[in-house]
Amino acid sequence: MSATGEVTAGKPGRGRRVILWRHGQTAWNVERRFQGSTDVELTGTGVAQARRAAGLLVHLRPDAIVASDLARAANTAAELSVLTGLEVTLEEGLRETYAGVWQGLTHEEIIARYGDEYAAWKRGEPVRRGGGELETEVADRAAPVVLRHAEKLPEDGTLVVVSHGGTIRTTIGRLLGLEPHSWESLGGLTNCCWSVLGEGARGWRLLEHNAGTLPEPVIGDDV
Repeated sequence: MSATGEVTAGKPGRGRRVILWRHGQTAWNVERRFQGSTDVELTGTGVAQARRAAGLLVHLRPDAIVASDLARAANTAAELSVLTGLEVTLEEGLRETYAGVWQGLTHEEIIARYGDEYAAWKRGEPVRRGGGELETEVADRAAPVVLRHAEKLPEDGTLVVVSHGGTIRTTIGRLLGLEPHSWESLGGLTNCCWSVLGEGARGWRLLEHNAGTLPEPVIGDDV
């Protein structure tokens, strides 16, 4: 932060920062198919999205990059690795939710075949979608990975975590201390957009959500 109170891209702020970055577009995203833990590659558009976003995120001078070991996340992370020279650490714990028989189905097919289950999930009830993982179980495996790498950061350091929409949402909910039934209220992330968590006196706080541009100064807030 400058003497005038403005946030300058690439300059360290107060406390550590975690950037949770969703992977680029895949063919299943376009078809609205539930990917889950299925290993689906980026499309050409997805690669271009990753390169564009990496060109912005490099200005935040990340200190470390970790990513889900699924190809769509690992290849997104690789674009930032090229620009920063940082090695990407792949973590199985950052994979998307395993959703059993839902995986590979379109949104419409899920509604038609498992409408009651889908509605219960949307209400915030603990549901094993398709017989797969609970959202709390996803947070149980993903949030500790993020914290473990965040703890290795230097003071005011920045960690980039490249993962998946559902996993990012549950991880944010867990790190903010929100009740699981309210995690859905965070909303989704667009392909190759990100959310930013900052370390504050009371723990982690959400600084940005579903962002696709560099941070703008916050005026009039208690920062």
